[in-house]
Amino acid sequence: MDERSRPGSDLPDSTPHQHDTGTRTDAHNDAHNDTERLSPAEKEFCPAMAAEPRFLTLADVAEVLNISTSQVYALVRNQELDAIKIGGRGQWRVERDRLEAYISRMYDQTRDFLVQHPFSEVGAEDAPGE
Repeated sequence: MDERSRPGSDLPDSTPHQHDTGTRTDAHNDAHNDTERLSPAEKEFCPAMAAEPRFLTLADVAEVLNISTSQVYALVRNQELDAIKIGGRGQWRVERDRLEAYISRMYDQTRDFLVQHPFSEVGAEDAPGE
């Protein structure tokens, strides 16, 4: 005897219907993962529905920057990259916008460096080892 046929059972009918194409979880996830139909205002109102997560782990940041996790940790500890420590275990998280701001600052610093140190081609007679 299943739960639905038991007298006094308050459990909802969980039997898949003929029109169901997948499990309830899959349909639920599909509805919430489909962000193409959301307007920018809806995405702003409900960041959890946005395609990209708001916060990244240090490993995520390392992957984006193509550096090691320990290098990302050093950037955070040296206050070059803003991050927060959350939870009882004190896990670091970097907000996506802060990472993008850091990347923009690095482009600006690189541009300034290049202006101050212009590239000049060395003639063959001035090349080292000649």
